[in-house]
Amino acid sequence: MLLCRMSSSNVINLYRTWSGVQQPAGKERTESAGLGWRIQYVTGDLFSCPRDEALAHCISEDCRMGAGIAVLFKQKFKGVERLKEQKKVPGQCAVLQRDGRFVYYLVTKKRASQKPTYDSLTRSLEDMKSHCLRNEVTKISMPRIGCGLDRLEWRRVAVILEQVFKHTNISITVYSLPAKAQTAVMKENWRR
Repeated sequence: MLLCRMSSSNVINLYRTWSGVQQPAGKERTESAGLGWRIQYVTGDLFSCPRDEALAHCISEDCRMGAGIAVLFKQKFKGVERLKEQKKVPGQCAVLQRDGRFVYYLVTKKRASQKPTYDSLTRSLEDMKSHCLRNEVTKISMPRIGCGLDRLEWRRVAVILEQVFKHTNISITVYSLPAKAQTAVMKENWRR
């Protein structure tokens, strides 16, 4: 898998280009493992998910959010100072409430320039799960967390998601970019 860094304006333009009028995402497959837990994979715009679903993504403790999908979260939901006030460290989860839903910021590393570990991701997911259970959140939409610029392997992250959530009634929808957008991202990386 080729990973890349794009400027914030290129990420935004890429999302606008392929998401157009935010058409509904295409469903790909669903896996479940007991209770109400399930993981569903779709191709499409994460921000077009139903408004009753919480959102989640990974950030660093410094809350920089200067690359990848984090740029879009920063622009769409603002609240960087509020996130910093929560003083979350790697392995914890900061939370904003926007438009009647929770937006989870999984703190998986100290600085934006570092890479997360599977352990810090697991601990931050456990923290998010605790918040979800306390607040009766049953649906979360997210990108392939930790697997873009952070370079974790999705097959391992998917196993962690199952381990963390399988004994809950929380369903997770994982959004991926359409192939056309992924190709554009890769081309942008080759130019740098």
